Amino acid sequence: MFTGLVKEIGKVKSVIPNKEGKLLIIESKELISEIEIDDSVSVNGACQTAVKVDVDCFTVQAVHMTLEKSSLGTLRAGDEVNLELALRASDRLGGHIVQGHVNDLGTIVTIDNRGDNYLVRLQVSKEQMKYIVKEGSITIDGISLTVADVEEESRIFTVSIIPHTWKNTVLRNRYTGSKVNIEVDILGKYIENLLKYKDNGPAPLSDAWLKSKGY
Repeated sequence: MFTGLVKEIGKVKSVIPNKEGKLLIIESKELISEIEIDDSVSVNGACQTAVKVDVDCFTVQAVHMTLEKSSLGTLRAGDEVNLELALRASDRLGGHIVQGHVNDLGTIVTIDNRGDNYLVRLQVSKEQMKYIVKEGSITIDGISLTVADVEEESRIFTVSIIPHTWKNTVLRNRYTGSKVNIEVDILGKYIENLLKYKDNGPAPLSDAWLKSKGY
């Protein structure tokens, strides 16, 4: 589990294809002393397991499913990545509950700046748009952000990026058309699943059924 607060920008040292997918060797200067084999590390929002740790870098095995569902499959040597270590029980929960499970690949539609404040509009799939609400939480490339606005028909939402976040995450490298890893707030999915069941059996989730329950 993570919080979506990026602690370091790492750099991909090398990418090694293998039968299981790809080995990603990632340079880390700040967090490497805290990483041990079997530790979970969020790499651009995708939870990965450290399978090897050296003095200045660690290795993760990105399997085929991860490469297909996230942007990790497009990483090349020299690319920067957002890094966060797993949450300790004693840590402050500064962002929101982030699992590191990528739900969708979003596309940046526009980037507008007002000084050093950036407004980024992103488009996602119809399946994931229903979990995104104004002033709710969203994770983009492992960064916990607040949804500023929602355009439901066009499947577009907007986030406002403060100067500190822009300068200290890989968002600074993104541009119109960039693909980013999206993780929606898991709470929405749990609520949806609970609403599907009644008296230990599935109930149709419809407008009429919701109204009968007072929604």
